[in-house]
Amino acid sequence: MAEIQITDADWLDFHPNPSVPRFVLPAGAVDAHCHVFGPRDAFPFAPERKYTPCDAGKDKLFELRDHLGFSRNVIVQATCHGKDNAAMVDACRAGGELARGVASVRHDISRDALAEMDAAGVRGVRFNFVRRLVDATPREHFVEVAERIQAFGWSIVVYFEAQDLADLAPFLASLPGTIVVDHMGRPDIAKGVDHPDFQRFVELMAEHENIWSKVTCPERLSVQGPPDYDDVVPFARRIVELFPDRVLWGTDWPHPNMKSHMPDDGKLVDFIPKIAPTAELQRKLLVDNPMRLYWAH
Repeated sequence: MAEIQITDADWLDFHPNPSVPRFVLPAGAVDAHCHVFGPRDAFPFAPERKYTPCDAGKDKLFELRDHLGFSRNVIVQATCHGKDNAAMVDACRAGGELARGVASVRHDISRDALAEMDAAGVRGVRFNFVRRLVDATPREHFVEVAERIQAFGWSIVVYFEAQDLADLAPFLASLPGTIVVDHMGRPDIAKGVDHPDFQRFVELMAEHENIWSKVTCPERLSVQGPPDYDDVVPFARRIVELFPDRVLWGTDWPHPNMKSHMPDDGKLVDFIPKIAPTAELQRKLLVDNPMRLYWAH
């Protein structure tokens, strides 16, 4: 008998009617961090998953893209799908030149499998170090993958929490190629932008020119909360202004595992000019940087 899959009891579905942003995105803007979940009838969730989400397939994602004014998406493999990248790859193929993907793969993945994903639009892999979301992986497995993808010119996305950076920093610095850190390494906003914990992340980027950051997810980081998330602005703005050629932005739709509230994606777009206050910074953040990283080949 097939497994009956239901959404987690405390699961929050994505916003049903996001507002139209006041901020007009520059032409060619890229939502460089978003996901697809299922739909489960076509793409079942992984048995080892840590959460069971609602369906949030490619059609809904592309509908949101157009509603907000983005031109393109970078679709990051969701942990609820484990190492089965079928839903993400299907969305990339459907999006064509308007979509790219970031996969989660086993350490023994073959060159042929990587080549197939590359042809579909995948341009990176994700290493997740957040143990509440995934089981721990031996670091040598990450090294194997990092070395194997260099032949394709892919980058590596890393997801970790601020308290783990001191331990992870030497390992991250040892990896080849471009490294993109999710959500500024999830700083503790309550500690303030000048706290040594966040300065450690700033120093990591300053010392290693191959390390980039997504200045994303104010809704996850904010203590103040919606709709403005202003307490996150100093953190993201500092990264954007210090490293304007190594930053990316994305919605994080459909906002997996949000517990406090479900953000309005239109309001998230209105957060962008607070952290990238000039047209030049906005273009680098939303167009030039993601195009260079994900559409160069």
